[in-house]
Amino acid sequence: MLQGDKIWMGQGEESCYLLLNQANRHGLITGASGTGKTVTLKVMAEGFSHAGVPVFMADAKGDVAGMCEAGTENENVTKRVTKFGIENWEFKNCPVRFWDMTAGTGIPVRLTISDMGPVMLSRLLGLTDVQEGVLNIVFRIADDRGMLLIDLKDLRAMLNYVGEHSAEYATEYGAVAKQSIGAIQRALIAVEDQGGDIFFGEPNLDLNDWFQTTADGRGVVNVLNAAKLITMPQIYAMFLLWMLSHLFDTLPEVGDPDKPKFVFFFDEAHLLFDGMPKELRDKIVQVVKLIRSKGVGVYFITQSPSDIPDEVLAQLSNKVQHALRAYTPAEQKAVRAAASSFRENPAFKTVDVITELGTGEALVSFLDADGMPSIVQRAKILPPQCSMGAPDPANIQKCMDEAFSLMNKYGEAVDRESAYEMIREEAEISAQQAVLELERAKLERERAEFEKQKAIEAAKAEKEAERQRIAAEKEAERARIAEEKAAERARIAAEKEAERQRIAAEKAAAAEEARRIREQQKRQDAMMRTATNAVNQIGREVGKQILRGIFGGRK
Repeated sequence: MLQGDKIWMGQGEESCYLLLNQANRHGLITGASGTGKTVTLKVMAEGFSHAGVPVFMADAKGDVAGMCEAGTENENVTKRVTKFGIENWEFKNCPVRFWDMTAGTGIPVRLTISDMGPVMLSRLLGLTDVQEGVLNIVFRIADDRGMLLIDLKDLRAMLNYVGEHSAEYATEYGAVAKQSIGAIQRALIAVEDQGGDIFFGEPNLDLNDWFQTTADGRGVVNVLNAAKLITMPQIYAMFLLWMLSHLFDTLPEVGDPDKPKFVFFFDEAHLLFDGMPKELRDKIVQVVKLIRSKGVGVYFITQSPSDIPDEVLAQLSNKVQHALRAYTPAEQKAVRAAASSFRENPAFKTVDVITELGTGEALVSFLDADGMPSIVQRAKILPPQCSMGAPDPANIQKCMDEAFSLMNKYGEAVDRESAYEMIREEAEISAQQAVLELERAKLERERAEFEKQKAIEAAKAEKEAERQRIAAEKEAERARIAEEKAAERARIAAEKEAERQRIAAEKAAAAEEARRIREQQKRQDAMMRTATNAVNQIGREVGKQILRGIFGGRK
């Protein structure tokens, strides 16, 4: 219950106050199951909220969500209020925003694979040093190539891509064993089975949305629905670790403020540290040590202080210890360790009281105004002003309606272009290029076959042309010979005709000559007869001699 600059947490011999200006020195709420840790958590958280300090807490059982409702009168609360003499007591709720990482009731909480980073992812996946080295290489290649790692399918695609191209990346980034790629892929299946495919994505959470106050100055209580998440210890632990690391890396230094800027309550804190590698534990120790100077208070809630590493435990100054059971030697040792962490009160023996505490009763030690641990007090924890139980679903819906702006921001998952799409596009381009290469090779084969057929056809055509040329030459020769023969026959015929005509002409000439000779002979004969007759007249003897003289040479 807020009283000025402090939260009244419990009442024993003295009032137990958590000073707001010491609240960023972190704290611890421990105790066995059913001893009142959740009530203590609510009283502390609502005190911060009423002081204007935003708060984050995980709700594993559903009862923390009751902070959105005002409490109601009941006998136990009335008795405690009366016993403590609380004046002006009133029941009132806190402004609550419900968040969810498992697609349940609440504003969706998502982180990108890049937000988580290879170191925390290796922790999440339980990788070996060699496998973590491979994961680092995958992140580096993705970063160098501008491939965003947003969700698990991006990481899967990138792992396959690096595995397929390991030979070409080996020189620049180092060898990548395909066995390691396969081991990481198998580890991702387990995370997907836990709901990691829902948790990783966009829009990713902006923690500034948790640093909100209402118009009346109250800090918003951010309640993470962890009913399912608590069964996913790897994802739960990594989310809490990411929150701490992210705040440490981004928040400015504020020194020691009058009140915290923000307070984290990490329930089931043992899940954060179980099996944690030393380097991550050292990281948490560093963050817890230094984040207080950034105005952030971190409060771990778990069953036993032994669940928290000693290096972290040493940083937790504000402590509320509920009852512990001590039936086994290990439990008795844990009780002694818890008792030794308190500043002794001479009025009782701390180690004995721890096992005697009733429900709603605790050993309390907060820092005083000088920053020194106060003497441990045995005190009854005040009742919360908000509801102790689970809320009415209608009130949860009312809170969701009031957070409509955040639902508009985070409600719908966004799957923008990232490594998966880029690799798929590259694969599609490669496939298309492969198809083109096949088509090109096919065309080359067809072209070669065409050229071959063309050459064959050309050879055939050339051969046919040669055949036709030879045939033409033969035909021409035949025609020439035929022509020559015809010409020869014509010549011979002409010669024969000429000879015939010559002979005929000669015959005609001979006939003509014969005719002429006959005509001449006739004339001569006529002349002879005439002459003969004359001679006969002159004298037969003289005539005969003349005629013999004229014609003596002709027979």
